[in-house]
Amino acid sequence: MSSSQHTALDRKDYLHCTARTCTASHDTQHQSTQAGHTLLGADSPTGVHGGRASLGSIIRGTKGHLFSILGSVTQWLGSSNSGGRDDCETEAISLDSCASVLEPSYLEGVYPTPMASTSAASEFYNVDINDTRLCVLKRYQNLRIIGSGAQGVVCAAHDTLRDEQVAIKKLSRPFQNVTHAKRAYREFKLMNLVNHKNIIGLLNAFTPQKTLDEFSDLYIVMELMDANLCQVIQMDLDHERMSYLLYQMLCGIRHLHAAGIIHRDLKPSNIVVKSDCSLKILDFGLARSAGDSFMMTPYVVTRYYRAPEVILGMGYKDNVDVWSTGCIFGEMIRGSVLFPGSDHIDQWTKIVEQLGTPSPMFMRRLQSTVRNYVENRPHFLGFPFDKLFPDELFPASSSSDSRLTVDIWSIGCIFGELIRGRVLFPGTDHIDQWSKIIEQLGTPGRDFMQKLQATVRSYVENRPRHPGLPFEILFSDNIFPKPATNSALCPAQARDLLSKMLVIDPEKRISVDEALKHPYVYVWFDEAEVYAPPPEQYNHSIDSRDHTVEQWKELIFKEIMHYEQTHDEYGIKKSLNCTSAAAPSSSSSSFQNIEHGDCSTTGSTLVTNGL
Repeated sequence: MSSSQHTALDRKDYLHCTARTCTASHDTQHQSTQAGHTLLGADSPTGVHGGRASLGSIIRGTKGHLFSILGSVTQWLGSSNSGGRDDCETEAISLDSCASVLEPSYLEGVYPTPMASTSAASEFYNVDINDTRLCVLKRYQNLRIIGSGAQGVVCAAHDTLRDEQVAIKKLSRPFQNVTHAKRAYREFKLMNLVNHKNIIGLLNAFTPQKTLDEFSDLYIVMELMDANLCQVIQMDLDHERMSYLLYQMLCGIRHLHAAGIIHRDLKPSNIVVKSDCSLKILDFGLARSAGDSFMMTPYVVTRYYRAPEVILGMGYKDNVDVWSTGCIFGEMIRGSVLFPGSDHIDQWTKIVEQLGTPSPMFMRRLQSTVRNYVENRPHFLGFPFDKLFPDELFPASSSSDSRLTVDIWSIGCIFGELIRGRVLFPGTDHIDQWSKIIEQLGTPGRDFMQKLQATVRSYVENRPRHPGLPFEILFSDNIFPKPATNSALCPAQARDLLSKMLVIDPEKRISVDEALKHPYVYVWFDEAEVYAPPPEQYNHSIDSRDHTVEQWKELIFKEIMHYEQTHDEYGIKKSLNCTSAAAPSSSSSSFQNIEHGDCSTTGSTLVTNGL
């Protein structure tokens, strides 16, 4: 067995150790709420006290149990800073509107409304939830809205055909203007193009309208995830989970780049996770080609994660996504945004204050007006990365992972009870429970006391002290094995990788392939994941051609008809010849320069030409 195969097998056991308590103990409605906001491409609303709330204020006493609590975070929806996270044509939902759809009356299900069209009624039914009417396939039942925003609404639903929970995104008025229409086309096209375990999967797509004249609604069915990185960032991550999440981000980004796609809007709310530590990237409404160096529109990439070359109006390449990933990685370590600029000028200031003013060689590549401004700004030396990210920000050694030893403690109690034939520590309340423990095991030392909160430490230190009994007397076996420790998963390696990702000069920034070979994430390296079969190349012309709203509408309609005819009910591509796969003609077709390629291509809808 190769080393990559070995680590892939090991990680399934290790990373799953805390996941088993999650999905069984939390209601699916609660698990899916935050993912609903994320699928919309909208950031979450402001959290407790108007800022990034402490997770402990919502989930008392459980902070640090990473994936066993993801289902409990629906009332903590991260933060949305109007100065930095409202740049991408999004609209956050309110907590009240989110909570209202979780009331028992909605959880009991909704009753379908008969449709006027006899043919459509055989496949679809109408559902009214709050002020939203949805017309969905009958296979999707028990709909409940889990998020809403400028782009539409997202519902959790039970897919009776696949027998699983899914997310259904209804695009809101996708043809109200050219921007919305182009974004709807781009998102559907790219979701249908890529196929990787670290990119959100397209399970189905449909419209209840059957002609172009009637066409008004587009529904996209996706995997339903548990939460996004906005919540995970607030938790106490150990090195294994932190590096594994970063590894998966890089794998997904590499797959996009292999298709000539730059995401352009990577941020914590566009990265979702499940309780088993699996990660997926979503929201391709702002993605575009990586064929050349382009000028990026100013609203692209939420400000906090915007690369210097974008802020300064330089051309950009695919490593703009590496900068964004580095910002996310640094945020995972610090627990707060690295560069929270209030505008693009302040954003640049926040960057150079920490990383230093770039070299004259970099300055010469700027436009003259931008160069004059930057050169006349205060110069900063920057800080070394061991000052920006000191050791105390990083998790302790893996061998002291409390998320593992909490289970070992329980096993030890059960084992001791098997030996004794009675409960080891039969406390009547939590205070008596503590007394029962230290009477047998002894009062812990000062190193342990220093880890306690001040009020708890004061109480414990004032309790009677006990010497405890030797373990040889209490137990006949040592049943607390320590988890294996990998020397690469340490603060020094994490800092080294981060310092290579957050490089102001994009020419000197680490590539995705190089990052995947870095020791901090290479421990998870699996060739099948990293070198997954590349998707079909994205048609770059979509980013440069201009169409009217009606032309975009016809393009989307043809794509959705083509998808329905070339994919079965499970979303698997059928083997059809080009004649049978052609989209049906419409009564008002005026834009006919669409040609589909070889219909035998598997894994995605074929690239549309003529854009």
